[in-house]
Amino acid sequence: MIDFDNKGFLKLKQHNEYADRVSTLLLDGENVIDAYKSMRDGVVFTNKRIIAVNVQGLTGSKKDFTSLPYKNIVAYSIETSGTFDLDSELEIYFSSLGKIKFEFTGKTEIVEISKFISKYIL
Repeated sequence: MIDFDNKGFLKLKQHNEYADRVSTLLLDGENVIDAYKSMRDGVVFTNKRIIAVNVQGLTGSKKDFTSLPYKNIVAYSIETSGTFDLDSELEIYFSSLGKIKFEFTGKTEIVEISKFISKYIL
């Protein structure tokens, strides 16, 4: 499983590359909503879950995929970007996993992501 305490994993910028990387994992009726990439790793939000991708090794051919179903979310918190601090954050609390924090750089629709999560957990 991915080490979510590793801060390098969590600086994410919108990028569709990871939507393609997880396409073989998607279920019938599951659609990608948005995809984000850090230096090597990524996160994909679908209409059923969050898929975190950890690229491993020197060549990057080995990957770890962690599936985080919305149904296991018990609470979440967002921090929007400001005038000088352009980063935004999403903290999600899972019933059995604990807290996971995603940090987004650049322009990210963090409020739209939170609305989407709310739709599945409320």
